Amino acid sequence: MENHNDVVLDEEDGIAEVVTFLVGEGGERIDRYLAEVGEWSRAYVQQLIADERVTVNGRFIRPSSKVSANQEIMVQVPMPVPIDVIPEQIPLDIHYEDEDVIVVNKPRGMVVHPAPGHTRGTLVGALLGHIDHLSGIGGALRPGIVHRIDKDTSGLLVVAKTDLAHHHLAEQFKEHTVARLYEAIVHGHVGPSTGMVDAPIARDPHKRQQMAVVAIGYGKHAITHFHVVNRYVNYTHVRLRLETGRTHQIRVHMAYIGHPVAGDPLYASRDPLGLHGQALHAQTLGFTHPRSGKPLLFEALWPPELQAVLYELERQKASV
Repeated sequence: MENHNDVVLDEEDGIAEVVTFLVGEGGERIDRYLAEVGEWSRAYVQQLIADERVTVNGRFIRPSSKVSANQEIMVQVPMPVPIDVIPEQIPLDIHYEDEDVIVVNKPRGMVVHPAPGHTRGTLVGALLGHIDHLSGIGGALRPGIVHRIDKDTSGLLVVAKTDLAHHHLAEQFKEHTVARLYEAIVHGHVGPSTGMVDAPIARDPHKRQQMAVVAIGYGKHAITHFHVVNRYVNYTHVRLRLETGRTHQIRVHMAYIGHPVAGDPLYASRDPLGLHGQALHAQTLGFTHPRSGKPLLFEALWPPELQAVLYELERQKASV
């Protein structure tokens, strides 16, 4: 499957962009196919089809129509509808807070900021239910958000309350001076006790929801350092340090070296651990306070589900 985007910005027709896909292997319903290769929910795809914004070889189709090899699918993506960020009374695990920043331990399953299909239950909504102001640099949908972690990754995030804090923190992330340590359970036995993955990352040309390691010169520079904490039956507990912060970086790099993160729905095969999302946790976060210049360092324990998995792996190892 190949795809490309043509930015249209046709205000009269309400079109933001036109995306075309060339089908590789066929046989699947078009709504399922587009939900998989595009960054859309199946319900959103079905609405696009109902609104006659999807054509196959120039013809409108039904959601139940099946795609065939070499067909060209054209999707007219409408202009985004503004989303109001509604403050919500959602409990937060706050590790630090002052007039400039707030450090929270995000639970697994929570989206950081609102997006189509995820307008409620976000970290931003919870933050606005707790405090009445965040930095406006991130825009109306991402106030205060300097960095993010995936929905099903748990762990520490620093959020800017003021524009001063946002500028300073963004510069620290740009200069790679923020300390970020992750804990993960990965498939297989990682051979070396320590190592580094230095491989550029870009959007996967065949699967739009995924990232991939690409040839040098075609992606963004990405470096991940890893250290083996413990080896179990068929799994390894690793500690990882990000030198850069690309989308899905740890997940892509570990899959690239043959040890995908356990439970990862995109980059790993199914495993018997019964995880609801990847076994990945942002455990340590360190940065310089934007106003005082004082170094700050925070740690957050693994969530109960991942602690239970580690306990079970330890039990299996002891019984061998």
